Amino acid sequence: MTETATGTSPARARGFRSAELDWPELHRIPYPPRRIPLLGDLAGVSPRTPLQDSMRVGRRLGPIFRRKAFGKEIVFVWGAELTADLADEARFAKHVGLGVANLRPIAGDGLFTAYNHEPNWQLAHDVLAPGFSREAMAGYHPMMLAVAERLTEHWDREQAAGRAVDVPGDMTKLTLETIARTGFGHDFGSFERDRPHPFVTAMVGTLNHAQSLNMVPAPLAPLLLRRATRRNEASMAYLNRTVDELVRARRAADATGTGDLLDRMLDTTHPETGERLAPENVRRQVLTFLIAGHETTSGALSFALHYLSQHPETAARARAEVDRVWGGTAVPGYDQVAKLRYVRRVLDESLRLWPTAPGFSREARRDTVLGGEHPMRKGAWTLVLAPLLHRDPSVWGADADRFDPDRFDAAAVRARPAHAFKPWGTGARACIGRQFALHEATLVLGLLLRRYDLRPDPDYRLRVTERLTVMPDGLRLHLERRAPGTELAAA
Repeated sequence: MTETATGTSPARARGFRSAELDWPELHRIPYPPRRIPLLGDLAGVSPRTPLQDSMRVGRRLGPIFRRKAFGKEIVFVWGAELTADLADEARFAKHVGLGVANLRPIAGDGLFTAYNHEPNWQLAHDVLAPGFSREAMAGYHPMMLAVAERLTEHWDREQAAGRAVDVPGDMTKLTLETIARTGFGHDFGSFERDRPHPFVTAMVGTLNHAQSLNMVPAPLAPLLLRRATRRNEASMAYLNRTVDELVRARRAADATGTGDLLDRMLDTTHPETGERLAPENVRRQVLTFLIAGHETTSGALSFALHYLSQHPETAARARAEVDRVWGGTAVPGYDQVAKLRYVRRVLDESLRLWPTAPGFSREARRDTVLGGEHPMRKGAWTLVLAPLLHRDPSVWGADADRFDPDRFDAAAVRARPAHAFKPWGTGARACIGRQFALHEATLVLGLLLRRYDLRPDPDYRLRVTERLTVMPDGLRLHLERRAPGTELAAA
């Protein structure tokens, strides 16, 4: 994942041109050999896999390193001790840079893309936070179950026809419908379509465009990306129209709402100031939740299903837990989902190896020294590579690349440093929808494990596609329907 170092403050502007201005002792931070004028460290880098290229470089150079391209120098961090220092909210804050800032033309000052000084972030956070309370989550649970049933009906048809299922595609349908229905009372009809909904196509287009902007010199982008820019403008226009129609329909209904996220955006005032979200900000927040609220969760589910298919002993253990905890309950209740502790470990271990939002940036609030060794001036920023943080051998051991859900049993979690696992970002700007995503993903994994045995294609090797988020590429699984009543016998 990459973000764009753009912003409004002089410090951000300096950081975009060259990190040398904000890191006084940049020479002490290693960089790849054979740096080329203008191109910098781009030799051998694929524009399709900048994250995975940076991971390979980071493994060689150590827990802090730098890369340069087209005059822009980026400092990367993945060491657990340095990441823990960056989590100090008194000295560091979220930095909106790289591909995240490239999404501002569509998401503006939404929760994910707002700069720290923009007031709408705090307003929206305070207004929407109750939408992720335990009471609200329990209200979303029946709708999550209903969408999951549409997935299993689709998978039953595919299995009966002897076809493998498109895991990333179907998980994207599932999570889009879930956030659309629970948050905004909308049905995209994804499972009734042979192709992705145009909203998904437009969303993927904007994410890919945000990524591509980082791979060309800024002055040449209008020329080199002219056609791509036109496509992106069309994608953004479609996304905006979709949300505007959704909001108009809600306003036209003129009825008492359900208290979902859209109702809160339209009708709830700030508890202290009495402020409401402006119409333009409502659009930006809806887009933020529709995009971020389904793209990352679909990736997390896809990686988890891949690892379960590759590790049948893990799948059997997780399935036994589902059968034991849910027993003969046809429809699991809200409280029963949190009891799937081993299934949750599978999800966490999948997020450890491939956090679907694989990087987050931090900037210095004032002049400071990172890790007691690297001076940073106010406004200097760095990008934390979460997949390498989650593989730091000083924390996770020499076998950090191995899939092992028991890394997340309670004793192991207590023994680990607090900031070694960061799939949701960090600090005040960490993901507001974390509990929503975890409940949805754990519920879905439980339902799928109870219903199917997962069979991988023996020739498939995990490939990871990057579009700011990460997703398994080309992952298809064969299904074997478990005999009816199997879970009752196991219980």
